[in-house]
Formats: sequence, C-alpha cells, structure tokens
Amino acid sequence: MISTFIQALIVAVIPLGSIDTRVGTAPSETAAAGTFGRNTEELGQTLPAVAAPHGMTLWTPQTRDTEHKCVAPYYFNDTRFQGFRASHWIVGGCTQDYGSFTVMPMTGKLRTRPDHRETPFSHDDETATPHLYAVNLPQEGVRAEMTGTSRSAIMRFVCERPGDFFLVVNPNSDEGQGSVSINPSLATVTASNPVHRIYQGKGEPAGFAGHFFLRVSRQPVDWGVSHGDTILAGVTTLDHVPEAAAWMRFEVQAGDTILARCATSFVDGDGALANLCREIPTWDFDGTRDNLASTWQRHLGTVEVHGGDSAMFYGAMYRASLLPRVVSDVDGRHVAFGGSGEIITLPKGREYYDDYSMWDTYRALHPFLLITSPSRSGQMMQSLVDKGRQGGRLPIFPCWNSYTAAMIGDHCIAAIAEAWRKGVRNFDIKEAYRLMRLNAFSTPDSAAYVDGRGRRALDSYLRLGYVPMEDTVPWAYHRREQVSRTLEYAYDDYCLSLIARDLGFREDADTLSRRAANWRNVIHPTSGHALGRRANGSWLTGIEANPFTFQKYITEGAPCHYSWYVPHDIPGLIEHTGGMRRFGARLDALFDNNLYWHGNEPCHQIAWLAALAGQPWKTRQRVRHILATEYLNKPGGLSGNDDAGQMSAWYLFAAMGFYPVNPAGGVYVIGSPTFERTTLHLENGRTFTIEAPGASPEAIYISSITLNDIPLTRPVITHDEIMAGGILRCVMTADPSLDCGHTTL
Repeated sequence: MISTFIQALIVAVIPLGSIDTRVGTAPSETAAAGTFGRNTEELGQTLPAVAAPHGMTLWTPQTRDTEHKCVAPYYFNDTRFQGFRASHWIVGGCTQDYGSFTVMPMTGKLRTRPDHRETPFSHDDETATPHLYAVNLPQEGVRAEMTGTSRSAIMRFVCERPGDFFLVVNPNSDEGQGSVSINPSLATVTASNPVHRIYQGKGEPAGFAGHFFLRVSRQPVDWGVSHGDTILAGVTTLDHVPEAAAWMRFEVQAGDTILARCATSFVDGDGALANLCREIPTWDFDGTRDNLASTWQRHLGTVEVHGGDSAMFYGAMYRASLLPRVVSDVDGRHVAFGGSGEIITLPKGREYYDDYSMWDTYRALHPFLLITSPSRSGQMMQSLVDKGRQGGRLPIFPCWNSYTAAMIGDHCIAAIAEAWRKGVRNFDIKEAYRLMRLNAFSTPDSAAYVDGRGRRALDSYLRLGYVPMEDTVPWAYHRREQVSRTLEYAYDDYCLSLIARDLGFREDADTLSRRAANWRNVIHPTSGHALGRRANGSWLTGIEANPFTFQKYITEGAPCHYSWYVPHDIPGLIEHTGGMRRFGARLDALFDNNLYWHGNEPCHQIAWLAALAGQPWKTRQRVRHILATEYLNKPGGLSGNDDAGQMSAWYLFAAMGFYPVNPAGGVYVIGSPTFERTTLHLENGRTFTIEAPGASPEAIYISSITLNDIPLTRPVITHDEIMAGGILRCVMTADPSLDCGHTTL
C-alpha cells in the first residue's frame, strides 16, 4: 500500500519554472537595506545554481573569476559571462569559493584568460531555475545550457555558425597552484585546485584539493594548455602554475551541438571520474535535466502551499536547500577533517557533510531541516561528530573541511542538542556528548587553540561568568565581541544542559544550567540593554554604552539588537529588565524608531517576542511587515546576506506561520500564516496542515486557533505536536482587536 507521504508527492506539482534562482544576486532593494549594514552586507551573495538539494557542487554561471573572500562567482548587475563554474561557494555569505573550476565555450579566436574571454550576455536571454541554467551568447554565436546532479553536470552548446569552437577549462586557483591535463584521444580534461584555509590559519593548505574531470562528446582537432597569455599548442599537462588552463578546438557547422559531461571530487581525479560514471553515465542532457527536476519536485513537495505567493516560498526553500553540502564521493570516500589528508570511507548509505555556517543556520535553517528532512539532519549531525573525532575537538564553524573559529558561539552544540531533543537518533549521541562537553569545559593546548580548536575566551567566561572587556579574544577572526559571546555561550550551555540531563549526567546538567543564566551578567537591569563589563564588575559608561551604535563588544550589530538574545529564558529576561509592560514598551520603541535590522541574524527572533509577552497581534503585524518589505522575488530581493539559507529559512517559517525562537526548546511561536493552507508531508508518513481561511495581506491577525479541533490558548505549538500530524486551524481577520492568544507562556 502506497504511503500518504508518497501519494502527496505524486499529487503535488511545484512550479519549478517560477523559481528565479537569481534572487539575492543584486544589491538589496528592500525597505531597510543599509539601515545598519553597508557594502557586502547589502548583498544577498546567492548564486543562480543548478544543483541537487545539499549536493556537493553548485553548477553556476560565472561573472567574476576569483575565489577571493566576499566575491561571489555571479552578480546580476554584471554584463559579461565568463563560463560555467563548478563552485563550492558558501552560498549567501561573505566567505570564499574553494576547489572550483570553470568551463567556457567560445568561437573565433582562442582566449584562455577569464578577463579576455568574457563575453556580453543579456538577462532577457537567460533561464535560471533549480534544474536548468541557459543563456545565449550572441558574440560567440552559442546557446549554452547546463543541468546536473550532486557531483556532476552536463553542458550543451548549440553553435549558430560554422567555424572554430573552443572549450577552455581552468582551475580558479588564486594561489597559482592549479594543474590541468588533456587526453585528446579520449577528449577528456582533468584538473586540480588545492584548497587553502581562511580565518584561522589563513592561507595555509587545508590538506585537500578540488578535483575535476571533463569529457567532450567529440574529439578535438587541436588542443593545448596555457598559463597567463602563453598558449602552448599540443602540450597536454601543466602542474601547479599560475593561471593554468586547458583548451580544445573543434570544427563545427551551423546547428552543431557539442556536449560536455563533468564531475568533481575532493578526494582525487579517479573519484571525479567515478562520480560522473555513477551520476551521468550517458550523453542524455534532457533526461538528466528531467531527473533533476523530479528530484526538486520531490524535495520541495515536502511542503505544499496554497493560496499565497508560492513562487517566493519555493524560491526560499531552494536557497535553504543548498548547505550544508555533501563532500563525500559516491563510493563513500572523503578527506578527514582538520588537515591530516587521511582518506576515510563511510559505511554504505552514509554521506559526509561540510560547510556549516553555524552561527547563522542554527537559528532557523537546521530547525527547518529537522521538520522536513530529519534523517538527513541526523547524517549532518553525525558528520559533526566525525569532525570532532577526526580533529580532536568539535568545530565551531566548520567550513572548507577545516577548523575556522569564524564567528562566535559554540553552536554545533545547539544544533546537535536540538536534533537529539527533537527525536533524531541516527547519530552517535554518546560521542557527541563527549565532544560537546570537551568544548564547554576545557581549552586545548595553545597550538590547537591558535589553529581554531576550542571556544574562544572560555577561561574568562568560566572565571567571571562573562567575557570582560579586558579579554580582547586575540585568537579569533572576530576579536572582542565579549558581550555577544557571553550571551551565545549561555544559550549553548542551556542546550548542553538538556542533553546532560537526558543522558543522566546530573552534575554536568546542574553546572550548565547555572551557566545558562550568565546572560544576566551582561544585560543591564536598569537600561535593559546588552552592555560591556570590566573584569572588576563595573559597567561601561558614556559613548561605549550607547545602545544604538555599533560597539566592539557586539557582533555584527548594536547593543539594542543583542539586548533580546536570551532565547531560552524570555520570561527571565522580561523579569530582569523591568517586567512585562516595560518589556513591551521597549520592543515597541525598537520597531517604532526603525532600529530593527532584518539583514543580519542577531535580530531574527525579535519580532516574535511580543507573542511571548502577551501581545501576539504585534508579532503578527511585525512579521507580516518584514515579509512584505524585506523579501522580494527579484535579484535585489534579500535585505542582507542569505547566510547559507538562514535568511530564507526565516521566510519559510514566517510564511508558514510559526518560528523557533528557542530551537532546542522544542516549541514554535505562532505568528501569522500567509497561505490559506500549508501541508507538511512528514518523513514519518504523517501530515501536518496549517489552515488559515481568509489569509491575505490585510487579514494578518488570528481570531481563533484550534489544534485538531481543540482550542489553543497558548502562543506556541510544540515540535512533537507537529510531528504527530494533525491540523492547526487559524481563522484570520483584519481587525487586531479580535486577535486571540493574549495569554503568555
């Protein structure tokens, strides 16, 4: 008997053609763009990538050729095309690409350097969807198309006129260490691009490389390699040289089609070839495209929406489905975490994930995946455990298969704890606890600490209950930021205390529960704002205490943004800062004075707090305003960096009508559903439906809420209630005076 889950996926048809993957590739045009952030903070930093959900490689058009930090491969405002890139960009972040390669079709004269070969293109002749990218290159007389899988891609080039057609392949090695090799009789190119670290250990080898394999559908009549402006015809190999490239020349007639299949690996060239043979074994472009479309249909169909802006919703879900990414090959091989270079083979059925922008994604992206893809989430958590076992410490912000110490907090703990508390069991919780406890209670030796292992400033935090201003946190990419660190460590300690109690470590649980209250040490009880303190206990004063400007003790924001960051103890925060009435008035002032900044993560829970302070109608109004003004279905439609899908995951929760203020706590604050019906097709075979009859841009308030026909008087719904299946019915109204739910937690 076919399951309800499969039946629903067969019925649901997601409009893939309406998803514009270029959203977030232009400077922000949203209402609050630039309110606090500037320059790269005003870019979504996304890609119009053809990719499988959480696949290894993002197959994307390229308009910028560098792997430099904060430069994405593609920007909508650029007008010249440089090729198709096999990218590993941390989508939506101000980071860098790594282990990437570019394939460029061209006619006429051979040009191997990216700045010489770039060619004009128009967005009017561009198709950018999750399963297909296509563009006309009028100067070249070529129609170029690309589709793919997790590790592989197939490209189709249709030539409009006779003459010479070239394919150029280059590793994007800013360090000048790329290698290329051609086998003209087989019409293949292999290449490698060594990966280098950023943040801690910046510029050091990461202990692995990107590897690339390409095969063309016909044999070339000429071939060679190049470095810089030097063209070497007939030469088949270049090793570790700057601006290395390989090229092939073909003689074509008008209407000829040339196909290229390619694949990547982080293990070796044989791995790239094996990935291609498994994923795209034939020259069937249309079949590969249709298979990828079906993959996205199944993936996006886990959430079925009706009666609202489905194109915007599924575009956000696409962006929230790219990271973390698989970095193991089809045979289960991957390079060990932390730079040893050891090759590890996973048990059959497992995949190894990397590129966790964890400071961003523990807030909403991982909670979303725990609803829609809990089994995959478990593999992601096991990958974190594997990293800790291989490198000796649980990482903080694991990207480039390396320790980074980028950003603040210790939020792999938060993500693992949330997964465990929400019933995910396909990872090693005992080993996870050992590693989490190690991070929370001890600092590694100096060499390991400098290399990026361990919590930053843990000694100060344990000694004083906060990180004082005197501790400048020198061995961190983000130095200082003492108050934000204290607040986020307090949340991580809360998360770990839950696991300690679950596993029977009572003494650890009690200690961590006390540490979870350390937020009280940096939230000033009179002003209610996050504020720096010296080691002697005195608070900062004067200009350093201004809560409305950027301060060095706050991460990527102002104190007025971090003053609300106590996700695990909102009732305690309300009491600590003067009670319910004052709490609500201060929230009003933040929004009324345009101090809310949606373009970065420290604010993401704030709009939801009014519902926990007895004013749910204000949460509904504020969330709907953010949805309407900070998310637009256009290239400049994101208010800030998408940050590995976190910005888009916020949209997904808000549009469905609930949000995880405290992800590990297992509850979601109810907001304002934007769709008349949202159905979650759960992995356990059940369905959970949010019905919101009358939902519209005007009808944003809720006059009554029932869960399975039973009135719901609390402002939250639990994770267990969602996963059990059922119907949450919210009757919508345009009248705030009719809004229900005036009770608090």
